[in-house]
Amino acid sequence: MDYTQFLAMKQEIGLLTVFLLVFLYDTFMPRGAQKSLPVISVVLMLALTALGFCSCSLGSAHNTVAFAGMYETSPVISAIKNILNVGVVIVLLQSISWANSEKMAVRRGEFYELLLVTLFGMYLMISSRHFLMFVIGLESASLPLAAMVALEKNSYESHEAAVKYILTAVFSSAIFMMGLSFVYGLTGSLYFENIYFALTGELNSMLVIALAFTIAGVGFKLSLVPFHLWTADVYQGAPTSVTSYLSVISKGAAAFAFMVILAQVFGTLYSQVWEWMLYALIILTITIGNLFAIRQRNMKRFLAFSSISQAGYIMLGVIAYNAMGVAAMMYYILVYIFSNLAAFGVIGAIENATGKVSMDDYRGLYRSNPRLSVAMMLAMFSLAGIPPFAGFFSKFFIFTSAINQGSVAIYVLVLIALINTIVSLYYYLLVVKAMFIAPEESVIPTFKSTCSERLGLWITVGGILVLGIVSFFYNSLLNLATDSTMSMYFIG
Repeated sequence: MDYTQFLAMKQEIGLLTVFLLVFLYDTFMPRGAQKSLPVISVVLMLALTALGFCSCSLGSAHNTVAFAGMYETSPVISAIKNILNVGVVIVLLQSISWANSEKMAVRRGEFYELLLVTLFGMYLMISSRHFLMFVIGLESASLPLAAMVALEKNSYESHEAAVKYILTAVFSSAIFMMGLSFVYGLTGSLYFENIYFALTGELNSMLVIALAFTIAGVGFKLSLVPFHLWTADVYQGAPTSVTSYLSVISKGAAAFAFMVILAQVFGTLYSQVWEWMLYALIILTITIGNLFAIRQRNMKRFLAFSSISQAGYIMLGVIAYNAMGVAAMMYYILVYIFSNLAAFGVIGAIENATGKVSMDDYRGLYRSNPRLSVAMMLAMFSLAGIPPFAGFFSKFFIFTSAINQGSVAIYVLVLIALINTIVSLYYYLLVVKAMFIAPEESVIPTFKSTCSERLGLWITVGGILVLGIVSFFYNSLLNLATDSTMSMYFIG
């Protein structure tokens, strides 16, 4: 075996280095120095992210295939991993005060170590070009998340959420593996490229079932309807820092992996099978996510159904089925990271200070905590797609990429998505109304959030504003996607 192939996995090796440093610090440093672990984790991930962006900007990242074609990296894949790293840095920053709380003192290191293991699994999912490596990445990303959801050992809701998550994860993995067994039986290979070129014959029922099972397995990670039933309960029961990680990083990695599988494995079946499957999933996901979000009073459940709806919009990038769709999805997820983490940053700060997570408790929040109210308002405006904030441009680009397909069906799909955007505007404004217009006195007293929480909010709010102004950053992503081998099987 040529061990120089491992040099192609620069980002994975960097992440493992971060993991080892965090693990060694947590294991061998005295208890008095343990409170510095969260800050060290943030600094190490920030350094990894900076190195990743530097390698992309200097052009050192190039198309590389390793391990007999099982692993692939390219500039666009490196950029995708860097986008996930940005979200992880913000999550780690926002979690510092929670990780240093008295109830987390014993399990502080576990949170960071499990998080880094799940991120490594997501890296493998994105770079895999063989289903064996993809399954390893999928399980590495899924199983530690169950332990993260159950980190608060004295919380019944946390235990319940972990049980629901692990049972659903196991069931979805079984469905996914069943689909893979059908694919292997039909093609005799687990390599993405071999399967792609083998699926050029006549369409049969086993192939349709295999594709449906595969979509169902990955749809669980994305919370696509009807594979979404675990989402609200897990988001509510998990610690807020874990919920924010689940809502953006896990979802973003699954979306990119989903696009790779559909394009590079089942691309030849685009118009015959999975285009119409995805149409139905997108309409159901956006509509049901919006309708259930209107009914929620718990802020974490509210954002759970909001994230379900957002997953439907993300899938429009897959329907676009071209390099523009890849770029639009990357830009959308980057904006979604800033917008959603801004909302979770406010929720986390209020929960850490007061323990309140109900939307009714946010009535009159502007009178007692105006800065938190403004940050939440900007997050809601961006998630709703109100100009000139970043969310408007992310929706604009994702709709444009889909419409370029030019079919009547895609116009109807985008029209339904636009109507749902109006519905989502209603429930996002319910939060703004509660904070700014409700006549009641503030339930939440005035308090000062921690330095790390304020810094996290400044970064997320800055991202919402800057990506709204500098939306031509999308052009750089489009150039990357056009030149990348990720789009080699796309039409157009």
